Amino acid sequence: MSAEYFLDTNILVYAFDQKEEEKRNKALNLTEATQPWLISWQVVQEFCSVARHRFTIPLDLEFLSDYLNLFLLPHCKVMPSGSIYQNALRIQRDTQYRFYDSLLVAAALESGASVLYSEDLQHGRSIGHLRIINPFLATP
Repeated sequence: MSAEYFLDTNILVYAFDQKEEEKRNKALNLTEATQPWLISWQVVQEFCSVARHRFTIPLDLEFLSDYLNLFLLPHCKVMPSGSIYQNALRIQRDTQYRFYDSLLVAAALESGASVLYSEDLQHGRSIGHLRIINPFLATP
């Protein structure tokens, strides 16, 4: 891919899922270190929470700390700001998405990415310059 893309938390979570091999493989391809992907502070927070409290075998703190420093933080380019929160409220009004989903979209827009990969939002929908893609849908 030549353009940068933005990842929802669920993509990072699937990279650790031993039960969903096909989704895991797609997630691992999207999160390769050489790929131009971005995340926000929200994705970092959500991933850390899921990794510690919802994984069948939670990531231990030392591994999670290393993963955070070596893998997540180098891709975390969007931090909270008043304009992102205001944009999230506008997106929520326009799309009827939940607030945290709207916040994710606002961060993806702020990043300048052209694609947001997410399993949870409307596949194929465009919001501004951003297109939402569910990478786990079967392609013909």
